[in-house]
Amino acid sequence: MTQTGEAAEVRAALLNLRRTSGLPIAFGGLLEDNRQFRIGELSGARSTALRGLVVATGNGLGGKSLALTRPVAVSDYQASRAISHEYDAAVAMEGLGAVLAVPVVVRRRVRGVLYGAVREPLNLGDRTLSAAVEAARELEQALAIRDAAQRLLASRPVATGDAGHPLGAAAWEEVREAYGALRALAPRVADPDLQEQILTVCGRLAAAASPDVRTAGAGADRLGPPGEPDPRVPAQRVRLAPRELDVLSCVAAGVTNATAAERLGLRPETVKGYLRSAMRKLGAHTRLEAVVAARRVGLLP
Repeated sequence: MTQTGEAAEVRAALLNLRRTSGLPIAFGGLLEDNRQFRIGELSGARSTALRGLVVATGNGLGGKSLALTRPVAVSDYQASRAISHEYDAAVAMEGLGAVLAVPVVVRRRVRGVLYGAVREPLNLGDRTLSAAVEAARELEQALAIRDAAQRLLASRPVATGDAGHPLGAAAWEEVREAYGALRALAPRVADPDLQEQILTVCGRLAAAASPDVRTAGAGADRLGPPGEPDPRVPAQRVRLAPRELDVLSCVAAGVTNATAAERLGLRPETVKGYLRSAMRKLGAHTRLEAVVAARRVGLLP
């Protein structure tokens, strides 16, 4: 997972926090280790006083949120007796009054802290705090997606061994499951570089199903997955839109249209439309025929 990609997710979360909460300034950062985090991103700030500030567990408002693993807020940062004041100089330079801090928790582990603030003392209401919590939750989901994508990229199966040996049925199922998981993750990744990596890997996995790959190698009678037609007929050139391929990969995994819609963030009616379009392009009359046809021409593994 690239640090620049993570920074982009944090920036998006801060913009979202300001938009939904109405707070004029938001800032935050991700943990460098289990004891501290660095404020690396600012949105709406008038100075750079807070940028690069290293916040230790228990110190200040953010350190308290990190230690307690829950949101905390103060109506007047400088005058508050509920927090320690190691960072008052930076807070004063930015001119902050009321401040809230929300931890970002992924798989029960705190990954960072988001702050929102105004430049005068006041009590931040429940709606403001709820909006900040929701922004943190969306960042948690984005980081979880990045983590899952990176795990799949790191452990992606290879369609054929270095020596050109065919895969067995179980290995082909692993290829297909990994492909489906990656296709479902790709549209939800904000980082364009990571999304491109994911789709490139998807292309490599799908290429394992193409006739040229399957019939490569001397002495290989059959390189396609067991139980499917021998693909030694020239593949027709079929082009599916990315979303059509996303839907078809879900169908290949045996899920319903409703489940596919949930995975891809689409409406069930939209999923049906993409599926009908893919079936038409593939000359298929049923969902199963569409999957088999897509595999035969190398669009699915």
